[in-house]
Amino acid sequence: MTIALFAAIGYLAGSMPFGYWLVWVAKGVDIRSVGSGNIGATNVWRTFGRRYGLPVVLLDIAKGLGPALAGTLVHSHLAGVVAGAAAMLGHWRPLFLRFAKGGKMVATTGGAFLGVAPAVGGIGAAVWIVLFALTRYASVASIGAALSLPALAAALGYGWPVIAFGGAAAAGVVTLHRANIRRLLNGTESRFELRKRRKIASSTSG
Repeated sequence: MTIALFAAIGYLAGSMPFGYWLVWVAKGVDIRSVGSGNIGATNVWRTFGRRYGLPVVLLDIAKGLGPALAGTLVHSHLAGVVAGAAAMLGHWRPLFLRFAKGGKMVATTGGAFLGVAPAVGGIGAAVWIVLFALTRYASVASIGAALSLPALAAALGYGWPVIAFGGAAAAGVVTLHRANIRRLLNGTESRFELRKRRKIASSTSG
């Protein structure tokens, strides 16, 4: 199997908009029309609670993990990196939503690193949990965890494909959180509530 084939598989897997599909099937609601308008797990969890948010988290992780792990085991770390990066790209601009704006890639990035470099992905997930517990800002946790990836990859002795992937992933996640960074600087970013709100309300974060 060629690296190009793994890239195609990764992109198709990443393009599966589970947040959109799950909410549409269960609620008859376009998740892009509520909350932050994002199809990712954060917006799903904010607006419909953990009953829907948690499955989306796991599915978004899986669509990064599967292609990246397959590429790594069957071919090489480079193939795994390409497949994982393609899955992230698919999550951002999903084929199945006609390349419309997708999610911010955080869970899919985590899954990709668990497939390519499990230690990096696992420690990165721990960084996310610690930052989220301390701040209750999903955006801070996501940015901090993403920025830790290239340093972790280098410190743990992974080769250049994984280190470069970490740098690119960090840049991508930070770029997609530009609006969140502005709100953090302005003091208007919303803290995450683990329990579902009583009603669907407009949110500026997710």
